[in-house]
Amino acid sequence: MQLIECVPNFSEGKDRTKIDSIVEAISGVRGVKILDVDPGPDTNRTVVTIVGSSDDVSEAAFQGIKRASEVIDMRSHSGAHPRMGATDVCPFIPVNGVTIKECVDLSKKVGHRVGDELAIPIYLYEYSAQKPERKNLANVRKGEYEGLADKLKHPEWAPDYGPSEFNARAGATVMGCREFLIAYNINLNTRDHRLATDIALELREAGRAAREPSPASKNILDGSILRYKDDAYPCGICSEICSDVDSLAEHWQVAHDENFLEYMNSQGRNPNDLIGKSVKRPGMFKDVKAIGWYVDSYHRAQISINFNNYRRSKIHDVFDVVCRLADQRGIRVTGSELVGLIPLEAILMAGRHYLEKQNRSTGVPEADIVECAVQSLGLNDVSEFIPEEKIIDYAVNKKKRPLMDQSGNEFIKELSTNNPAPGGGSVSAFAGAMGASLASMVAVLTHEKKEFLTRKEEMNDIGVEAQQLKDRLAFLVDEDTKAFNRVMEANRLSDGTDEERKIKESAIEESNKYAIQIPMETAELSFQVMELSEKLVEWGNPNSVSDAGVAAEVGLAAVRGACMNVKINLPGIDDQDYVSDMNAKVSSLIKNAESLQKTVFKKTMQVIKNV
Repeated sequence: MQLIECVPNFSEGKDRTKIDSIVEAISGVRGVKILDVDPGPDTNRTVVTIVGSSDDVSEAAFQGIKRASEVIDMRSHSGAHPRMGATDVCPFIPVNGVTIKECVDLSKKVGHRVGDELAIPIYLYEYSAQKPERKNLANVRKGEYEGLADKLKHPEWAPDYGPSEFNARAGATVMGCREFLIAYNINLNTRDHRLATDIALELREAGRAAREPSPASKNILDGSILRYKDDAYPCGICSEICSDVDSLAEHWQVAHDENFLEYMNSQGRNPNDLIGKSVKRPGMFKDVKAIGWYVDSYHRAQISINFNNYRRSKIHDVFDVVCRLADQRGIRVTGSELVGLIPLEAILMAGRHYLEKQNRSTGVPEADIVECAVQSLGLNDVSEFIPEEKIIDYAVNKKKRPLMDQSGNEFIKELSTNNPAPGGGSVSAFAGAMGASLASMVAVLTHEKKEFLTRKEEMNDIGVEAQQLKDRLAFLVDEDTKAFNRVMEANRLSDGTDEERKIKESAIEESNKYAIQIPMETAELSFQVMELSEKLVEWGNPNSVSDAGVAAEVGLAAVRGACMNVKINLPGIDDQDYVSDMNAKVSSLIKNAESLQKTVFKKTMQVIKNV
């Protein structure tokens, strides 16, 4: 399924009537889903997150920009966040089934339409940028709305689309394709925005002017700026002073693994014309932008951070560094907040990071890892963090699992009725999932015991694998019932004509194969559960050996039950080579599973005897 995310930032965060009007215009486009509306009164800015297909997102973005130009008057706008238009920035992000190029083309299409129909100057940035100096949003937005009229007079800043005339009411809009951006704020227990700015300058990739610290202040901004002099080129990163540019560049490379000449170019500086200019040093994190500000509604300062590549610079690493830098300045981090949505991967990386710091197992349920991240990052500090709303994977793909979402009693009751599904296939998958859950439990219990410190890494790996097996087998509980229903639907197709008969025969063959594929996967995964069980019986906490043994027992039941469901569907398949292959796999799986169960049972009873 093609899925594009669009995150327009509108310059209104206080007037709910205007915000609702813009959101209403967006929601009026069929096929678009609004995932988040995040207004900020102090920044006077609202971030709206929408997803949908290319055509739907294109129309929704245009309608949102159009309505914003009607209800927002930039002549009376003020706020803490940099901005240059009623719709300040409108990025398009590929999420699923779409390429960067397609999103670039989409941004140009929308930009062209906005420029022509709404007479709003449009600047393209990031992957869509037509000039190198327009790739960076901060460069395009420099001067903000107040400097836009003068900016438009310069030919080098003619917009990519739309008129070069100043639109006093709507300003200008920056548009383009970019990677998934995480907008993230870290909260400080101070009202001094200069302290927040001081830390932000340390973090951001662009870096800062190097300063000689003031003995009277912990804020580096209070120090005096270092400057390049004849025969004196301070490093900026450390206290080294070099005699010329070449030796400085060599020092950067050898001592700090940094390219001085590239950094100077990125700052728009000529390395051969530095005398008298401030010494600059790079920030600590790549693909990170940061500023400091004061948020009146929270009564505290924040560091506002944009992660342009959360895999390269991770949220938890930045958060930990900010905690250290804040402590050095005599302040504390109280927590953080997300503006918009965050990928599940980023949250899980953070959760695992903090679990590992606690020397705890990461082989625990996904929800526990998410909760660890939320607590460790303080994501509930100033507003409630609801995973189902703030994690894009959950918000977009809300799982519909009619069986697994039931209570135990409801599931048992459903099984006991005269409905043919759920049946043995779903129960087999459920048995396998229970076996995997037991394996995970034993692994975690062993991991936590000081007597098994040398086996922590191995127990962690087993726990992680068991969790993955559990989640997939739980998915197959519902999927097996869906597969059965597909067979029923195929058999109900009309076959009144030759063409209809061909369509029906093909649908039956396809649905029967899928009804075989699901229990086959259940059997294979359940056998893997049994293999984990054997390891846990041998190396796990002996006090939990019976749990590990039971995992193998229900694993065998799952293998056998799933294989029965494979066999019963094979007569409906015309492809005899496929039938022969499935029969061979089933025979081999049952034989190996029965042999393994006997081995595990024998080992389990021996451990119980010796406990």
